[in-house]
Amino acid sequence: MGFEPPQRLVRALGESYGDTAAGDWLARLPGLTEQALAATGPGTTVERVAAPGGRSSLVLLVRDAEGAPAALKLAPAGAEPELERAALAHWNGWGAVKLIPSPDEAVAADAAGGVLLLERLHPEVSLRSLPEAKALLEAAGTVRRLWVDPPTGHAFETVAERTGLRTDAMLASAASDPALEPLVSAALAARAELVAHSPEVLLLHGNFRQSKVLSGERAPWLTVGPEPVVGERAYDLARLVRDRVEDLIASPGGATTARRRVKKLAEALDVDRDRLHGWTLFRAVESGTRALAAGRRQEGEVTLEFAGWL
Repeated sequence: MGFEPPQRLVRALGESYGDTAAGDWLARLPGLTEQALAATGPGTTVERVAAPGGRSSLVLLVRDAEGAPAALKLAPAGAEPELERAALAHWNGWGAVKLIPSPDEAVAADAAGGVLLLERLHPEVSLRSLPEAKALLEAAGTVRRLWVDPPTGHAFETVAERTGLRTDAMLASAASDPALEPLVSAALAARAELVAHSPEVLLLHGNFRQSKVLSGERAPWLTVGPEPVVGERAYDLARLVRDRVEDLIASPGGATTARRRVKKLAEALDVDRDRLHGWTLFRAVESGTRALAAGRRQEGEVTLEFAGWL
């Protein structure tokens, strides 16, 4: 295939899997794409690569033999596309992008470590294109649709399991930079209290934010790119609270606005305010320390400044 993967994806894969493993998958990508296209049925053609795209997968905008639009998503096995497939199948288009059945699911599942054929949304139009207040309102209305009982016998992580895997890296960051120790300690203490008792066990998006909600034809707004996990709704809202964090940092009233977001989202979605505050703190500190460790210093400092406001 004659295309170049977006540089954002190349950098993110190297960060997640190491340059060697990422390079190997990227080198095999043309062949894997041909295999995936064949699995969707004869006559499927690529229009273009969706750019800037995501950090864990390549999305190709395609058309089938009849000209119907779709999106073909390819991801390495480490991104666990089989879990994304399971979540999308369970939601079945309710608040989320819908899976399109492939004529040869066995081939599609094997190609590239995971392939998803999805309904075509408008990748260039996300909730971030709306004014802040309207975007948060639409985001709240979208994410609440995803909060359903998980399927029987599911393989999704729990919130406690997922966050537990990230505590060692946070402690290492605090050890290497003592200035981070107070924030890391506060975040870990909040997590320990929160996981001691979860008020609900629902299927969550796992990485919900405004850029993950795209304009569609079937519905005005639909969610994409889940990293599914089961647990409480407050965890799912925590990433949304710090959306457009760069704008918050640049605003003289950013700290007040951040705290107001916690209050407004908790009230709008009937979520315990203290639990949302705790998960927002933990997720911001975890993301900030991870960005610093990966060399994304500006992103890390901005995220940790936000965490300090909480």
